[in-house]
Amino acid sequence: MKYSLCIGAYPGEDEIYHLEKVKSLGFDGLEYYAWWQLDDLKRTARAQERIGVGIVATCVPFISLVDESLREDYLDGVVRTIDACKTLGIRSIISQTGNELAGVPREIQQRTMVETLKRAAPLLEASDIVLELEPLNGLVDHKGHYLQRSDEGAEIVDKIGSSHVKLVFDVYHQQITEGNVIRNATAYRHRINHYHIADNPGRHQPGTGELNYVNILRAIKETGFEGYIGLECGFTIDPDDAVEQFHEEVIARL
Repeated sequence: MKYSLCIGAYPGEDEIYHLEKVKSLGFDGLEYYAWWQLDDLKRTARAQERIGVGIVATCVPFISLVDESLREDYLDGVVRTIDACKTLGIRSIISQTGNELAGVPREIQQRTMVETLKRAAPLLEASDIVLELEPLNGLVDHKGHYLQRSDEGAEIVDKIGSSHVKLVFDVYHQQITEGNVIRNATAYRHRINHYHIADNPGRHQPGTGELNYVNILRAIKETGFEGYIGLECGFTIDPDDAVEQFHEEVIARL
């Protein structure tokens, strides 16, 4: 398995500073979500080549997938994000779904999402880039978000039927939403392209809450997963020290 840091791990510092930290801390990549906020994509690409690690995941602009009136805007966002990914060498695009629409049956909203992503799939396949739907918890952080459960996420992925539309499984969100983390993180393995981790409560680094990340990551590793585990969390101590603890207390024990 490979490990990524997320932008914001070092508040106020830019993507190049984060990339240098990724390299020095022995991680494998950086997740930078709002690619459109980068000042110069080519400058970032040159920095990646110099440092020897790069951005491994970004996001599509935050446009609702369940609102049919926004379909063309969403697809345009996919096209623009693919272009940015080609410049930066990124292979994964994370997508939220937007909030549930009041007064519209959930099955209609899901049908809208599936149709939009079926139209996006050929673009992703031609570029060999995977779009990852992300279930988010509605109890603490994202009230009203349409997609919250991993089983529904897997159902949607199956309906789209493309190897380039999958899930990002965020352990923090799924612990809050549904629990059964190891069962779900492994049962849906073939629909999952990428994992995010943080402890609960607080969304801080592993070891600060109730989740046993040695057992969780060992179970994921035993499925044969070789993709990225993104450390998407805040830190209660210096980030360098927290990552070193993660290496010693979690990665070394897998």
